Amino acid sequence: MANLEPSRIAQLGNELFDSLCSRTPVEPLTAREPAMTVEDAYQVQEQVIRRRLALGDRIVGKKIGLTSRVVQRALAVSEPDFGQLLASMVACDTISVGTLLQPRAEGEIAFLLERDLAGPGISNADVLYATRFVMPCFEIVDSRIRDWRIRLQDTVADNASAGMFVLGDRAVDPRTVDLSVCGMVLEKNGHVECTGAGAAALGSPVNCVTWLANALGRFGIPLQAGEVILSGSLGALIPVTAGDCLQLSIGGIGSASVRFVP
Repeated sequence: MANLEPSRIAQLGNELFDSLCSRTPVEPLTAREPAMTVEDAYQVQEQVIRRRLALGDRIVGKKIGLTSRVVQRALAVSEPDFGQLLASMVACDTISVGTLLQPRAEGEIAFLLERDLAGPGISNADVLYATRFVMPCFEIVDSRIRDWRIRLQDTVADNASAGMFVLGDRAVDPRTVDLSVCGMVLEKNGHVECTGAGAAALGSPVNCVTWLANALGRFGIPLQAGEVILSGSLGALIPVTAGDCLQLSIGGIGSASVRFVP
């Protein structure tokens, strides 16, 4: 249920958009609007996306956040959230930290769809049938909220803390690999920073995409052929600064790398 007036939702969305453009963080929205609901927050997110699309950006996919049970418990939530991926978020293997505010990197599995998925009623089998291939991926999350002092409503409003993403070196048929047991190793500057597995994301990255298709289906929004879906982190979030080099390897799928410059 929405509690905030449309004018206030627009104001908060514009504030986050301005923060994105100026790279100046804002104070937590929930500290100023303690009555803000998750529905309010998604409406704020939509305002931010509208502002970005008006500048000529375009939607290329979706991202799923809060798939880790540990993070869900920390924020007292029982399900993930989602955000929009835009063309301006696609990165190659080099990213300037000067374009971001408070970047952190996480290793994920990306799905590229070749068929639409329109929930509700989507199953894991439907997701596998609709997926052309999966790829290793770095998601560079970022927060426009000062010092990452976020509650669920803050990150939802801030487009699920989306920043940029880097796709890896291979494309694999998801029907040829068990995504729930794929092991992940993430190295930073030549040292292992974290490890994980597909099961860290709601038991399997496929479960995450199924959840997303059904969650969006309640609003009449399909996942569309050609979209990239980031299925959620397989390990810890890694803070990054200029000079850092990250390497990601996911068993049976491939690898990805990214270098951060000023």
